[in-house]
Amino acid sequence: AFALSVVSEGAEEETELPVLQNSEKSRTITKIGRELKGIVFVIQSQSNSFHSKRAEDLKRDILKQAVDLGKELPTVLLIHQIDRHEGAWTILPLMTDFSVTYGRNSSWIFFCEEDTRIQVVKLVETLRRFDKSKEWFLGKALYDEESTIIHHYAFAENPTVFKFPDFAAGWALSIPLVNKLAKKLKSEPLKSDFTIDLKHEIALYIWQKGEGPHLTPVPEFCTDDVNSYKADHCATTFSNFLPLCGEPVDKEDVFVAVKTCRKFHDDRIPVVKQTWEREAAVIEYYSDYADISIPTIDLGVPNTDRGHCGKTFAILERFLNHSSPRTPWLVVVDDDTLISIFRLQKLLSCYDPNEPVFLGERYGYGLGTGGYSYITGGGGMVFSRTAVQKLLASKCRCYSMDAPDDMVLGMCFSGLGIPITHSPLFHQARPMDYPKDYLSHQIPVSFHKHWNIDPVKVYFTWLAPNTEESRNGKKVGYNREDL
Repeated sequence: AFALSVVSEGAEEETELPVLQNSEKSRTITKIGRELKGIVFVIQSQSNSFHSKRAEDLKRDILKQAVDLGKELPTVLLIHQIDRHEGAWTILPLMTDFSVTYGRNSSWIFFCEEDTRIQVVKLVETLRRFDKSKEWFLGKALYDEESTIIHHYAFAENPTVFKFPDFAAGWALSIPLVNKLAKKLKSEPLKSDFTIDLKHEIALYIWQKGEGPHLTPVPEFCTDDVNSYKADHCATTFSNFLPLCGEPVDKEDVFVAVKTCRKFHDDRIPVVKQTWEREAAVIEYYSDYADISIPTIDLGVPNTDRGHCGKTFAILERFLNHSSPRTPWLVVVDDDTLISIFRLQKLLSCYDPNEPVFLGERYGYGLGTGGYSYITGGGGMVFSRTAVQKLLASKCRCYSMDAPDDMVLGMCFSGLGIPITHSPLFHQARPMDYPKDYLSHQIPVSFHKHWNIDPVKVYFTWLAPNTEESRNGKKVGYNREDL
């Protein structure tokens, strides 16, 4: 990284070259080390043992690279250890702390995920291009191809104009911008009830209806794989693979519960049977009507137009009392959820079922005012048996039969001190509702909703086991660009 090209014209100069090179190299290392100390690294970590270990590994790697550059070490923070805030993962509530603690002696706050890989020298060189005394919001830019429900149909006339950062590539705020955001938060506390897509919502808050800075795209912030030939220019890369920590869990270890009702037996259940049902060894359909042709089980809970809290808690009771006590995992999905049980088996190899695990796509409710995080139901909710046992042993239950089940579960687990475990591989919406570049570095586990799509086509394009081949350059049945 520090090689200097020097052209020698004579033998007498050759003896001085190593001295010049070493001296120049030493000065460069010292300068980079000094600038590196001005960067505060914030890893978007989680308290689950699998995730906290990965975050600690990344922290060690950053500090090891820093040690090689000299004595000056940067600050590396793990979000899950900042436990004063239930919503620390939403980042904006931390701006006041960042401003107070680092507002005078630092230059940048750099955020990354646990699977982001960082070349610290290239990162310093990249940030050097931007005047640290000005307000900067830097990242790899994503945008919506069309307006989408998960962004409340923002910028409906032309959604491509608004850019927001891909967290996987890392993103940075200059300290003057951090100080400005902290000041704004004091006078205008966060009002949003829901946190749905954090990267988009942070960009909107910073943009301030055009009064604040737009995201500045930085080509060195990348989501290419670290071993890719494209990664040579990158300061950051991303490990874009499905986690596997040993053998995938057995099919028989995953109990799948499908929530349905009589009016959807004829259109939604056939889609499940044509697609992912064959991947599940243990699957039951729960309805308000016993239909032996599927078959469905009537739990004695009347169907409700929304919420389904009563039905979900009845499913949890049934899992605990009627499934094999040796079955460690429960997955609860809607009848219009498309899921890869095959990939879920791999993912679950990384989690300890003896821990209370509640896994899926994380949303937040009222986190600026003492709210809670929850797993959004449409993308699939995964429970360890231990989590179900702890939940049902508590007195936390639905406040009404049609209360939103996923939010009540989030509230209950929050009250029990059991953290929500987030995976970006679960999706509450359809593939077309996410930026193509965001999905391009994922091996997704689920999508949700059948609106204006062919769900069978979506499954075989994005989720079927043989689509793994597309990662190895082999063509699969459908083109993702069409979806």
